[in-house]
Amino acid sequence: MSSIFITGTDTEVGKTFITLLLAQYLIEQGIDVGILKPISCGPKKDNDAVYLKKKLKLKDPLELINPYNLPLPLAPYANELHKKKKFRFNKNKIKTALKELEKKHDLVLVEGVGGTLVPITKNYLVVDLIKDLKLPTLIVARAGLGTLNHTLLTVEALKKRKIDIIGIVMNGFKGKLSEKTNPEIIEKLTKIKVIGTVKWQKK
Repeated sequence: MSSIFITGTDTEVGKTFITLLLAQYLIEQGIDVGILKPISCGPKKDNDAVYLKKKLKLKDPLELINPYNLPLPLAPYANELHKKKKFRFNKNKIKTALKELEKKHDLVLVEGVGGTLVPITKNYLVVDLIKDLKLPTLIVARAGLGTLNHTLLTVEALKKRKIDIIGIVMNGFKGKLSEKTNPEIIEKLTKIKVIGTVKWQKK
């Protein structure tokens, strides 16, 4: 594979942190890794794309890594409604950026925005972008209580659209009982491998 889409069961589940850890691991294995953050929401000076570019010392221009930056820390469609200004989203701009990054790197990690069913526009969700990019997907889920529902719903949404799920990462493990039992339950119910559990830590 030349690209992987990293999606989440919710916002603030640690997609950016897991993307960083995965990229660092792959780079240590001698793989040239690129990053694509199709859409970021929030101030440009400290958004996820800027963070990853700085941490991984990426030479690609920010405009290529992050084709769309919206000003408010809200879902893309919520940005549109709040600003009362139409978000002129073009999926082909994302496809073009991905192709260019794939030419430059061995592997590109594509980090989504929010959860899998977050609306980019009124009629276009993050899961639609994953489908259009035709990428295998890694799910980042919370380790703790409540993650069973969120993870099962995310898996169901992806499977419904016949998107290949390569695994699930449980993030934010603190050692609580629910965190110890969740991976086994998720694997049994989804038939998808929990490929890693990451301990809770500050960014």
